[in-house]
Amino acid sequence: MEKIILASASPRRRELLSLITTDFEVITADVDETVDENETPENTVMMLSQKKAMAVSSLHKGRKVIGADTIVVCDGKILGKPVSRENAEEMLKMLSGRAHQVLTGVTITDGEKRETFFVSSDVTFFELTDEEIASYVESGEPDDKAGAYGIQGKGSLLVEKINGDYFNIVGLPVSMLNKKLGEF
Repeated sequence: MEKIILASASPRRRELLSLITTDFEVITADVDETVDENETPENTVMMLSQKKAMAVSSLHKGRKVIGADTIVVCDGKILGKPVSRENAEEMLKMLSGRAHQVLTGVTITDGEKRETFFVSSDVTFFELTDEEIASYVESGEPDDKAGAYGIQGKGSLLVEKINGDYFNIVGLPVSMLNKKLGEF
């Protein structure tokens, strides 16, 4: 059996998938990640994971491919990766002192059949001061992270509590993915 393909350049997803199997390789494809503002966050994250998986699968017929995408949602609004330091600060101010959702969509395909699902986890931030936000943004950690934070790094200091799968918040719901891979 050929190795599974992870259609993601994320080092965090690579690390998390290795909890399930070390028999995989990373192959990515450029896909348009533009989202439809009228679509639900749940459908959006599943659609993005499908785009990634299908783009790679089309070039590797018969191979099992996993695509994933993670978004942060606050008040029904999707918070993507910050485009600037100011944008990161705005996002963190929005999340300060409140709960938000982290959704990861996952698609497994072999080119013929396809399984797509999402997992949602709730994250509550402490009330953050402007100084705490500025210091965290200055660390550079928010730069490539949805919602402008990484729970597996210094962003963990912002989090008061979580409800749900921690690994989902990092970027890959490993227990659900393991279950779905076993059924695929």
